[in-house]
Amino acid sequence: MSTTRSKLKNNITPWMRFTEEIWDEQFEIIPNISPANQIMTHYKTRQSPINIETSRMIFDPFLNPLRLNAGQRKVSGTMYNTGRHVSLRPDKSHLVNISGGPLSYSYRLEEIRLHFGAEDSRGSEHLLNGQAFSGEVQLIHYNQDLYLNYSDAVRSPNGIAVVSIFMKVSKPTNLFLNRMLNRETITRITYKHDAYLLMGLDIEELYPETSRFITYEGSITIPPCLETATWILMNKPIYISQIEMQSLRLLSQNQPSQIFLSMGDNMRPAQPLHQRCIRTNINFSQRRDCPNNRVLRPQYRGLCHTSHQ
Repeated sequence: MSTTRSKLKNNITPWMRFTEEIWDEQFEIIPNISPANQIMTHYKTRQSPINIETSRMIFDPFLNPLRLNAGQRKVSGTMYNTGRHVSLRPDKSHLVNISGGPLSYSYRLEEIRLHFGAEDSRGSEHLLNGQAFSGEVQLIHYNQDLYLNYSDAVRSPNGIAVVSIFMKVSKPTNLFLNRMLNRETITRITYKHDAYLLMGLDIEELYPETSRFITYEGSITIPPCLETATWILMNKPIYISQIEMQSLRLLSQNQPSQIFLSMGDNMRPAQPLHQRCIRTNINFSQRRDCPNNRVLRPQYRGLCHTSHQ
């Protein structure tokens, strides 16, 4: 284990220490992966999440806005307490796709996953100039043009696209998160393996009002952390109330018969960037309030937070 990883372990929770050990073990031998794809797990040079240093971002004028297609219909989905995350998995009969942006294919929504901290000062997996948000919503999609399902796509090149949206404790709260985290709903999944059906969800309500984003090539952030993901981090956070955040922290990693262990701090530590490129369609030179030499704060003020383009 590297010196960097050892230092990180001194500052993480027992839950995170346990999962870090799983990551180290499962990177070496992962079953059911073809020899052609083993390289994606052996060298571990494109791991996620990362610390986004805004001074290293490259403006790419050819990055078009991300396109969301939910068929102008509301969808149903099942919320799960997996013991690690709050997971929302859409009904298979309802297609929600994304395309455009850095993507060359159409990707179908497979799962929405929430990461959050035991305190408001941490919780997001990705960091912005070394600073964390209170949480992070990850919309996980698979390449439906090349692969039949998520299981095939996650093991293959160009297989996964993850849209990441930071969560911040503030107002006005996000309408989609209100549906997921109100008391009547969230208390139905208090313990591991609990599930609850939600209907009439509007995926568009989850997205912040911006067409700006940051993108890089990385991995999924749960074992086996395969390096097949294109990450798209939206340029504005969404807001969650203090009560909703506390409701998340009251979820247990364990079943009712076991000791209560909060799901808070269910994030993987930031991984080395190595030689990867971080691209963005945020054009600093066209914004007087976004000078290149300004230290950017997690509220996205330096990243043109007010832009609704």
